[in-house]
Amino acid sequence: QENLIHDDQKLILLASLSDSLEYLADSVERLGESFISPSTISENKSDIHQSHHTRTTSAIPKSLASLANEYRRLATDCVRVLRLEMQLETIYHMQEMTKREYVEDQDAEDPDDFIISLTTQIARRDEEMAPYIAESKRNYVFGGISSVAANASIKALALMKSINLLGVQQICRNSIALEQALAAIPSIDSEAVQQRLDRVRTFYELLNLPFEILEHTKGQCTW
Repeated sequence: QENLIHDDQKLILLASLSDSLEYLADSVERLGESFISPSTISENKSDIHQSHHTRTTSAIPKSLASLANEYRRLATDCVRVLRLEMQLETIYHMQEMTKREYVEDQDAEDPDDFIISLTTQIARRDEEMAPYIAESKRNYVFGGISSVAANASIKALALMKSINLLGVQQICRNSIALEQALAAIPSIDSEAVQQRLDRVRTFYELLNLPFEILEHTKGQCTW
């Protein structure tokens, strides 16, 4: 917990820094293009199979091309930090499953508090990062959450002290709430998210089946 970046503003600054570094890289490349001689431009345009970025970086002075590449690398590193932070935040929240007993005496209507906290955090950070990073990068930042949450949920069962029918329903409710929060992000592959979290619900719903049915179907399970 002490190693997480709990300050949302710091994460937004990372997203903003990534955007600024990309802008600087583009500016350096444009500056480099001003040094290209007309003959070089003509030669580059003759090769229609090369991309614009390849033509530009190969033609501009090496020092400027190196600087632009370094800015892009740093911009990518910022986005990687954001992705890793969201995965660690997910693990931090999901570990609460192992600290409680899922023996419920009534059917609750709301997800667990730690799920509410996580989904609120996801929605808030996505909204605040949106002005600074493209949808594809937001998909990268938040795209690993469903896989991490699904694995943590399934592994948590081995550490739970007890669980009953209503406890299973509560975990399924948690899974649905997380799925809805991720599906609300425009860039997220909602189908992939659903498949991963459906696996969690199926896994826990098996606990409600009679032992005889489990014996009969265990050879058919592929996961």
